[in-house]
Amino acid sequence: MNKEIAKIIDHTVLKAQTTEDDVKKVCKEAREYGFFSVCINPSYIPLAKKELEGSDVKVCTVIGFPLGANTSEVKAFETKDAILKGADEVDMVINIGALKDKKYDYVENDIKAVVEAADKKALVKVIIETCYLTDEEKKIACELSKKAGADYVKTSTGFGTGGSTPQDIKLMRDTVGPEIGVKASGGVRNEEDAKAVIEAGASRIGASSSVAVVTGGTSQGGY
Repeated sequence: MNKEIAKIIDHTVLKAQTTEDDVKKVCKEAREYGFFSVCINPSYIPLAKKELEGSDVKVCTVIGFPLGANTSEVKAFETKDAILKGADEVDMVINIGALKDKKYDYVENDIKAVVEAADKKALVKVIIETCYLTDEEKKIACELSKKAGADYVKTSTGFGTGGSTPQDIKLMRDTVGPEIGVKASGGVRNEEDAKAVIEAGASRIGASSSVAVVTGGTSQGGY
């Protein structure tokens, strides 16, 4: 088992049909394999917190997910509520349409609303949904995230038309520099994929195929 890769994986289950048993399963696997966190939808935070009690595994959740089109006020409330219920990290989705419309102040303030709501009580990752963006838009989204005080930029929700690529990770890392993290999510299905995005600059990986990734297998999963 690749313990080094396991230590940077957010073991993820975010599908609409996710059940309590699915959440318990990822929590059990996270304990067993030493994943950094489990990433689950907000309603499952208390369950994940209970299942992970006594372990080092963090609880990560999603904000404004998966479209990013909620108002900033809703995203801020969702962030506060998630932290209150036990989330250690929040992955928020930018307003993709606003970025496309070049409303950069709006996008920055939307991210800042979540960063301020988190108030350093939880780490904030910003999902820019690379599959819908040009390279120039990816750079701008990363710059705005950094300017707004985010801890990480992240490629994808897993609900778009594509996940992370080494090329996107390199572009994102080159844009934000070494100061903040870069999370590759979607498309990492085996150890080779994981090594490729790490080499490109990823400091965290989001995957539902985590067990296959660290045990030498290959998953057909979408995230």
